[in-house]
Amino acid sequence: MDGIALASRFSIATNRLSYCGPARAEPALYRAIVSGHGDAAARRALEGFEALWPYLEAIGTSAGLDPLDAKVVEAYWIGNELLDGFSPGKFRDIVRALQRRGLPSSVAERLERHLPGAPLPHHVFHVAFVGVGAVTGHVPTTLANVEACRPAWATVTERRRSTVRVTRPALRADRGRLIWGPERSEELPFDPKAIGEPEIGTTVVVHWGWPALVPTERQLSALRSYTQRALDSANESLPALGVFDVDASP
Repeated sequence: MDGIALASRFSIATNRLSYCGPARAEPALYRAIVSGHGDAAARRALEGFEALWPYLEAIGTSAGLDPLDAKVVEAYWIGNELLDGFSPGKFRDIVRALQRRGLPSSVAERLERHLPGAPLPHHVFHVAFVGVGAVTGHVPTTLANVEACRPAWATVTERRRSTVRVTRPALRADRGRLIWGPERSEELPFDPKAIGEPEIGTTVVVHWGWPALVPTERQLSALRSYTQRALDSANESLPALGVFDVDASP
């Protein structure tokens, strides 16, 4: 699949929920998902995702690639070497771009004051540090929403006609930081046009309750690694930000 198709896989769920992106973007995103190739309409739609586009632009500029190059999109949603060595200065530029797209200036200033030493332009870092819904204001930044919004690897344990049951690692709050807690099990609808008919034992990547991708072994390893790096970086600053002061599980 190309970069537009990969970005669409992770963006369509939030668009369906009216959390992010232009209204009525879903048909173009879905065409890209099922065909594996994006068109001009899907590209325009992705450019309108308030919290997504500044990251893709920043990663693409740093690497000398188009923001919707497959490697750039993979870096943001899964993780790869394009994220390595990303400086705090470059991340401040992302915060300012997010501010132009709706992030309140008071939040932007607070984030810049508490920026960790190795910020990561990865979606997990965004939801943990910048905050779920911080740019659009359409959803509150809570632990449950961080869990829903982060791209989470999950193992299929049961499949029915239109749903799969999966187990996945879950986060909990501890003294203001995000750490791993017990695994959780949940039943989710799936789309065979997007991920085929997953067998028991298959790993899927879930975003907002939608199995978005069956990752390769390389992608799964990268997602695990960069998720942990994103959490480690965010945890440097989260106690000072006070977002997850209450020890709770979603």
